[in-house]
Amino acid sequence: MLELTKALCAMGGVSGDEGEVRDFIRARAAPHSDEIREDALGNLLVFQRGAQPDSAQPDSAQPGGGRPLLMLCAHMDEVGLIVKGITDEGMLRFGCVGGIDRRVLPGCRVLVGGNKVPGVVGLKACHLSSREEEEKIPKLEDMLIDIGASDRKEAEQAAALGDTCVFHSPIAEVGDGYLMARAIDDRFGCACLLRRLAERRPRCDTWTVFTAQEEAGTRGAYAAVNQVAPDIAVIVEATTAADLPDLPPHKRVCKPGGGVVIPTMDGGAVYTPRLVALARALADGGGIPWQDKEYLSGGTDARAIQIGRAGVEVLGLALATRYLHSPSSMAKISDMEHVYHLLDTVAEAL
Repeated sequence: MLELTKALCAMGGVSGDEGEVRDFIRARAAPHSDEIREDALGNLLVFQRGAQPDSAQPDSAQPGGGRPLLMLCAHMDEVGLIVKGITDEGMLRFGCVGGIDRRVLPGCRVLVGGNKVPGVVGLKACHLSSREEEEKIPKLEDMLIDIGASDRKEAEQAAALGDTCVFHSPIAEVGDGYLMARAIDDRFGCACLLRRLAERRPRCDTWTVFTAQEEAGTRGAYAAVNQVAPDIAVIVEATTAADLPDLPPHKRVCKPGGGVVIPTMDGGAVYTPRLVALARALADGGGIPWQDKEYLSGGTDARAIQIGRAGVEVLGLALATRYLHSPSSMAKISDMEHVYHLLDTVAEAL
């Protein structure tokens, strides 16, 4: 799980430009699939026929002879930057793709475009800034990506308008069992789904869906749910922890090391009560630690999936992660294993 997550986090895949991640997942998933589709939005949909026949209800209208059609979901994309202009001096103007706190950007190293051209987000030097400028968060239009080009012509040979940029930061195991990496949200979820594809044949017909453009408004999930038409969907995510010491307890969301986050609701969805109860009961029965969100925040593909078709039952399983949507997120490695094992247990029960 850890090595697979690291490998996925090292790949670039800003919303709408998930090709590198998708190709890797397709190659790993193909040997374990009965069908693979890629749709117009870039979603990758992997079908596995259920291994257990259901003789009790052979004439049922439900797919799989009475058992639910199950959808397991994680998104491939990550937040990042996009090139919006090139100055005469060879600097790149940019915008954000997905929700990024611009406070993390100054001095940030990035990789630009498919050729992964190295650059840094530059800003006026502190000794040239006024006191007023030092006390304000710089606006995006005041920041530029410096790729070391001497003029516009040289910059245009390295980068183009519309190129996406990912944070360029190390992947490391740090401290007391933490993984530090870019894009744990949601390459960790993708790793969970890939592991389950390889390790277990599902009991009921299952679509394992790796969605595109989640960070740009859960767009891929809107398309995927209407193709798959599931009865039940389980969304595996990374969720913001917000457990820093300066935050009052009532504003902390969840805690790395506290186990699987099984939310009742978040900023985008109300999770199906019977599925939430099932997951928590299975976690208790299997000795898997779990927690709820103490402060409601964030959103997942469940927002789009829940209102697909005539409505879909949804369950979220999430990894508590610090510094989401930044160059370096941090999550507890033990939590990663707990999330996977609860996913496996829940999917079998469903």
